Amino acid sequence: MPFALVDPHSLPVDPVAAEDALLARAEALPAHLWEAPVSLVVPRSYRRHAALEAARARFAAEGCPVHLRQSGGGLVPQGPGILNLSLAYPVRGTPGEWSGPIYRHLCDLLREALRPFGVATHWQAVEGSFCDGRFNLAWGEGAAARKIAGTAQYWRPLPAEPGLPRRHAVLAQAVLLVDPDLAAAHARANAFEQAIASGRRYDAARTVSVAQALAEQGVPVPPALMVRVRQALHAALAASRPPSSAGQPR
Repeated sequence: MPFALVDPHSLPVDPVAAEDALLARAEALPAHLWEAPVSLVVPRSYRRHAALEAARARFAAEGCPVHLRQSGGGLVPQGPGILNLSLAYPVRGTPGEWSGPIYRHLCDLLREALRPFGVATHWQAVEGSFCDGRFNLAWGEGAAARKIAGTAQYWRPLPAEPGLPRRHAVLAQAVLLVDPDLAAAHARANAFEQAIASGRRYDAARTVSVAQALAEQGVPVPPALMVRVRQALHAALAASRPPSSAGQPR
């Protein structure tokens, strides 16, 4: 069964409540493509920082709310020019078995969507980028590789079935940098990390947008790039199935 795009108006405005709603529908394989206003998203592990709530209040008052998400990782900036993909589906097995295939499935979806634009990508860690991880999607080779998308996942147990391996609802998420103001996004992210005294700092030069990748290859940036990338992701989703539908993890 293919993924089914959900009507954004059927989901709560609050991003954490929207995640819960998608997980509740996991059996129907919901897919959510969405954009968020200027904001920051951090994992709940940031609660260990004593200054977190004071910093959240200050940033919210300045027009940049800071949301706590359920998946792990690090801080992620949001705003115009950033496209989010959220998928929910059931998996029978453990994170140790399935986390790799889930990340690779997300990266393959994004790679397929970017291929018609001539933006060739691969997954790797990119030191200095926000929310760095092994399954970033990167553009460029070797030391010149820059992060163009980030991925994350969150698992929730489903009711046990006697005699069968445990099932989970998985929320797999990707953040794709289509055409944001990366300097402004990084300024907000670094200001927040400084406000909570985390010691983290991100380098805008370690990230790249789809628009920048096109321009650096000498390719004219098409009008309505965000719309075109959304359409490409729609097509990639229509041709995709959850990794769990293929049977055992590879």
